[in-house]
Amino acid sequence: MGKKNKTGRIEDVNRFPNVIQYVDFEDEHDLKGKWSSDEFGNGNPITLELACGKGEYSVDLAKKYPDRNFVGVDIKGPRIWVGAKEALDNSIPNVRFLRAFIDHLENYFSKDEVEEIWIPFSDPYLKKPKKRLTSPKFLKIYRNVLKPGGIIHVKTDSKVLFEYTLRVINKENLKIVSRIDNVYQDAPDHELLTTIQTYYEKMHLEEGKTIHYVAFKLSS
Repeated sequence: MGKKNKTGRIEDVNRFPNVIQYVDFEDEHDLKGKWSSDEFGNGNPITLELACGKGEYSVDLAKKYPDRNFVGVDIKGPRIWVGAKEALDNSIPNVRFLRAFIDHLENYFSKDEVEEIWIPFSDPYLKKPKKRLTSPKFLKIYRNVLKPGGIIHVKTDSKVLFEYTLRVINKENLKIVSRIDNVYQDAPDHELLTTIQTYYEKMHLEEGKTIHYVAFKLSS
């Protein structure tokens, strides 16, 4: 893939055709409501990877499911560079990256435009629960872009974040689709959960940490 410093990666991201940059955080983007038609040129369903980092899930899911569209969202350009470059180098047409803050999702996606959300190994914000991507604040945002019955997948090594998410699900009376307390012990043959590994997941596994997973719906 080649190595580049932070400045070089930012310069690349600024010109990569598969990276959409924020214009103004207060304005709605031209692609809102038109991602599948105008950006991907099809009518396929959209899956988001939030806090995508290097975009491992976005890229690998796009390879596995060519009939779906994937958008990795993160604010860090040098991280996005990794997944965006891999997608370009391998001519993967159904994945894009959005450089923006996640709490501004409603500026980029319209109501019911997203079918599925993945949140793999996001920051657990041990001292700031309200910043966790499964906090009520963010669930409210997801409700405004996720289709009814759409699934949110959370995968984490953080017991704190996992248990917090379960409490929020219970408090908000949401429906759990799947819960696996120890992915590699309890579901070693689960393809999506074991064959796609983020940079942080590989590091956590080397350290012997337990990987947790829960998938849930915001509505029936």
